[in-house]
Amino acid sequence: MFLRILYILLAIPATLIVLHTIIRIVRHFNKFPMPQWMANLIDNPVRRKFQPPDKTAIRHKIEPGMRVLEIGPGNGTYTLATAHRLGTKGELVTIDIEPKMIERVQRRIEAEGVTNIDARVADVYELPFEDASFDLVYMITVINEIPDIPRALAEFHRVLKTAGKLVFSEILLDPDYPRAATLTRKVQALEFRLKVKIGNFFYYTLIFEKAKKVWVSGISRGKVQIWE
Repeated sequence: MFLRILYILLAIPATLIVLHTIIRIVRHFNKFPMPQWMANLIDNPVRRKFQPPDKTAIRHKIEPGMRVLEIGPGNGTYTLATAHRLGTKGELVTIDIEPKMIERVQRRIEAEGVTNIDARVADVYELPFEDASFDLVYMITVINEIPDIPRALAEFHRVLKTAGKLVFSEILLDPDYPRAATLTRKVQALEFRLKVKIGNFFYYTLIFEKAKKVWVSGISRGKVQIWE
């Protein structure tokens, strides 16, 4: 009897590891947005232990009065925490390509009576916002759901103000989890500079800053535009 219980206890984590591996392989070759029915499953107590919503908003360097863009709100738990952090003078715009996900978040916003959130359907490849219109863009376990990451990064760069922040939070439990070094390399190739890294291999936050255009004289002919 004891051995049977032991085998069952060992089988549970082994099964979860196998399933997680299979899902990672599938997601590697077939990237697609998170279905809305999975929102509550992903927002679970284990995740919130390592990524507490209130502390995550602080970790993201979100300050009252900012205008912030969130990519992929899930069921809205982190959305609401960010909105509270921004205060009445701040604004949070949250977008998702999945209409049902936005409908879910809108219902929660209305139920909570929060007034500084604008939830809308939008495509990260063609953001419906003016250039340099946000202080900060962030996403939590979302970046590897995007098939063409460089194209999305170019849009994030466009809508961020000078020295605006681009923030990623990831956790190993997520099937799309990228290594911090891999994500850093991809982001820094698109005119961003890593400013802060928080966390460890299991969970981390990376804060990048929009690189500034500068002109350097005396190289070849005239001036040369570079990024710093």
